[in-house]
Amino acid sequence: MANFLAELAARAVATPKGALSPGDRALPGSAGALASRAASGHRWARWWQTFRHMAREHELEHAFADTLALARPPDGEALPLKRNVAAFVDAVLGLLFPQLSESSGATSEEIQASLTLVRRDLRELLGPLEPPDRAAEAARRFVVALPELYAQIVRDGEAIVAGDPAAESYDEVVSAYPGFLAIAIHRIAHQIQLLGVRVLPRLLAEVAHSRTGIDIHPGATIGRALCIDHGTGVVIGETAVIGDEVKLYQGVTLGALSVAKAAAGSKRHPTIGDRVVIYANATVLGGETMVGHDSVVGGNVWLTNSVPPYSLVYHSSQVRVRSVAEGFEPSDFVI
Repeated sequence: MANFLAELAARAVATPKGALSPGDRALPGSAGALASRAASGHRWARWWQTFRHMAREHELEHAFADTLALARPPDGEALPLKRNVAAFVDAVLGLLFPQLSESSGATSEEIQASLTLVRRDLRELLGPLEPPDRAAEAARRFVVALPELYAQIVRDGEAIVAGDPAAESYDEVVSAYPGFLAIAIHRIAHQIQLLGVRVLPRLLAEVAHSRTGIDIHPGATIGRALCIDHGTGVVIGETAVIGDEVKLYQGVTLGALSVAKAAAGSKRHPTIGDRVVIYANATVLGGETMVGHDSVVGGNVWLTNSVPPYSLVYHSSQVRVRSVAEGFEPSDFVI
């Protein structure tokens, strides 16, 4: 490309402005000769401009490729692929719950073999993130923690069955309820975070978020028998603490009052006591905010102060009902 452009430039310089082509010389001074010379000059100018533009684009493309190449980590140091993270959590849940497995029947020996595979798969996921010995130790400790993890998730499923009148069976909850799936994946992600592993717990949380619309940070501390009903839009922040037998509805946010980076590492999210019910689209903010046990927080509440146990917190709004025959006022549609 560069040689071709150089040759074109040389030819353009070597040809004097207004020089005649062979066709022009055949008809000196004619109108056709003048028109031919003008058209030829315009064509060369357009070609030269096009080729210069192509050369510039080629240089920019090379520079961009160099920038991207420098930003890529060396082989073996890339983060785990999301599809591999999703496959890992699916394998764990399929092992724990036959309702989520392609093959429901399994012998004890087959389950032990699956546990070995879980340990191997987790070790491989941790390969780019941790030294080999730490990856192997974290994978071993995770498998050791699985019995207690399984018991916690079972209690969550039972709480959803007990708390949702529409739930017809435990099998239905495990198979179809997004709240159950989000809590189960959170329990797995939180356990891995407790092992001191970086990045992977957040990737696991994002699997649940993308599948259910429920965003639970893996650092959040959740007690026994959590029930998330419906669940879409629920957000639970990193330092939130949730007690036992809590029930959350769709759109609930347990968030921070400030998003300043300087607040990282501090308690920024609320504490929810045992047996609290928080209804749809309620927002509870702040690391010092505590909702006392056995309280009820109504829908659409915005809460930034602590409330004592057995509190009823509700948002009061005016709802008017009248006949459409009475007409409308402009204020009826103010948002």
